[in-house]
Amino acid sequence: MKNELLKLLARNARYSVRQLADMLGADEAAVEKSIKELEKEGVICGYKAVVDWDSVESPLVSAIIEIKVVPKADLGFEEVAEKIAAFEAVESVYLMSGGYDLNVVVKGKTLQDVAQFVARELATIDSVTSTATHFVMRRYKELDVCLFESEKDDRGNYLI
Repeated sequence: MKNELLKLLARNARYSVRQLADMLGADEAAVEKSIKELEKEGVICGYKAVVDWDSVESPLVSAIIEIKVVPKADLGFEEVAEKIAAFEAVESVYLMSGGYDLNVVVKGKTLQDVAQFVARELATIDSVTSTATHFVMRRYKELDVCLFESEKDDRGNYLI
């Protein structure tokens, strides 16, 4: 039941315990107990709304930053990843395989804010050897939530 419960909560964290119990064919008390256990164990780390920032008055700019790092002895990538994760502008940090080491998602008010953050904060960290910044032009899907309806793009092609 726990995996199915997690899938449902990942799809919509606003389901009530009663709705979850109905969907799982389980007792409400058992579902509530499972949720509390999953939270206590750190499996459920939090609940978050998926926001279409393009549709608000003051949209935020997002960028994906590829970072190459020289890992420190005995610490690997952990120290630099923790340092980067501590910045308020940083939304997520991932250790990657392939051509770069860390993938960092950053949000800012403007392109310039993000560019300055990369230049002044990320690029100046001792272990960082290079960065490559990619600005997000439009989000189509975020955390399994589609952020658009059937419409044409600039070239007249259908998006769906």
